[in-house]
Amino acid sequence: MHLPPLPALRALEALDRLGSATAVAQELNLTQSAVSRQLKTLEDQLGVTLFLRGNRALRLTPQARSFAGTVREVLDRLTEAAMALRLDPSGGALNLAILPSFGMRWLVPRLPDFTRRHPEVTVNLTTRLRPFSFATEPLDAALHFGAPDWPDTHHLRLMTETVQPLAAPSLLPDGPLPLEALRRLPLLHIQTRPDAWADWFTTQGLSPGPLPGPTFDQFTAILQAALHGLGVALLPDYLSAAERAAGTLRPAHEAAPVSLGAYYLVWPADRPAPPALVAFRDWLALCADEEDMLPR
Repeated sequence: MHLPPLPALRALEALDRLGSATAVAQELNLTQSAVSRQLKTLEDQLGVTLFLRGNRALRLTPQARSFAGTVREVLDRLTEAAMALRLDPSGGALNLAILPSFGMRWLVPRLPDFTRRHPEVTVNLTTRLRPFSFATEPLDAALHFGAPDWPDTHHLRLMTETVQPLAAPSLLPDGPLPLEALRRLPLLHIQTRPDAWADWFTTQGLSPGPLPGPTFDQFTAILQAALHGLGVALLPDYLSAAERAAGTLRPAHEAAPVSLGAYYLVWPADRPAPPALVAFRDWLALCADEEDMLPR
């Protein structure tokens, strides 16, 4: 079977996204009749009904909407691949997914050293807050937090994270609090680690029970909320060092920092690692904790 023509696929994807042939014609700079011909060509070539026609409206069938979603993913990947090729035709690019706070605070300050050692490699960074499939994303590797449980990947341990509860001085007029008093304060939660506070209380020997408080999507937002006295934040030590040194955030409990997980570099196991990734992985091993130097 021949691949459907690209203009027809673009018209289908746009119709699914925009909802009308008129809007599709405006976005693609075509006449409505040209859009209709593209869609009819696609329907004829595939040999299936893609559209529900009625009341002069054109709607996709459920199967066609699913197909349009796949087309959108493929078009996005083609666009990203074309941009990568244009920016680095030599093929020395590394496309890396990062966690925003760890990527900006831990990785980016170290990148100049990698660039000095490997000027032939361009590192492209994109933010991903949750694990994804390397089969559907045009990414070579990713930074990951938690356990090394990402399916079908190899991994390199980078750093064990230690955390402690911190709050603005205004919330701690008498210093660190007992666990029961701490639990009654507003606790700031992060979406990607919904059980972090419960796990921390468990390490302290206390069954946590309900832990109310607002939720944020990134540590940088939680850090700012804690600085302004909105609640107690369970923050990584690497992220809060400056604020603790300045006294703008103070320990909310006397317990020593604890580890609830570690950071990893992960990359797909079903394909050979490109030279840019090998160079980056070997360099990261030099930056990792001494006891975590080797891939596992």
